[in-house]
Amino acid sequence: MSETELDNVETLADLADLARGSSQDDDSVLIFIEQEDSWFAIVRVDGEDDPRIFVSDGAAAARSSYGSVLTDELVDQAGESEFGDLDHLLDEEAPAQDQEDEDAEPHGGVPVGPLGDSHLLTEFGLASDALLGLSGEGAVPGDALEEIAEALGCGEVLEAVR
Repeated sequence: MSETELDNVETLADLADLARGSSQDDDSVLIFIEQEDSWFAIVRVDGEDDPRIFVSDGAAAARSSYGSVLTDELVDQAGESEFGDLDHLLDEEAPAQDQEDEDAEPHGGVPVGPLGDSHLLTEFGLASDALLGLSGEGAVPGDALEEIAEALGCGEVLEAVR
């Protein structure tokens, strides 16, 4: 584990390349990102596979420059779903529902709360519901990352780079 500057990271591809450059033998690389105790993210890069992303609070992350790199990617992926173009099938009650959705997603369509792949650490022993529990309202991102690192067996290493 090492601390890396993200100043030159402008895209998810840049971040993935940075991770792959630090990997040995195409091992999985986990990137922990924390923004001033307002949100955290975990990006998992496995070889040449597409990165898997989890963000503790999408709306908070969307307000930061490198957080928006992650949330933009997640929102783009959600828009590519097979149901993404079925909006025209909504009935006349849709405008009221649309207003509720806008209230729940105040930052350019990025929802408040956890966003992304909550299963990205399951094979390392951290269940999806545990990760989501560390991301709920009132959770402190720094404490959450410490708990995650401890669960993964790398708590001392995380503490060394902080």
